[in-house]
Amino acid sequence: MKNSPGFFRTRIGFVFIVFLTIAGLMLVYEHRAHITLGGNAPLLLLLLLCVGMHLFMHGGHSHHDHKDEE
Repeated sequence: MKNSPGFFRTRIGFVFIVFLTIAGLMLVYEHRAHITLGGNAPLLLLLLLCVGMHLFMHGGHSHHDHKDEE
């Protein structure tokens, strides 16, 4: 049995990557007014601060101890 190349190394995979790239660029182009920070920089900073505090203070979601209490 031969080793088959990965999906992204095939012709269909390459076409899929090109399609996703074009779709992503069109999405960014059409929504560029929403993407720019404009006056939303303080809100974005607050959101990033809250997410960072959650991840660093609680240790993420991987360390929760789920014990069945009966």
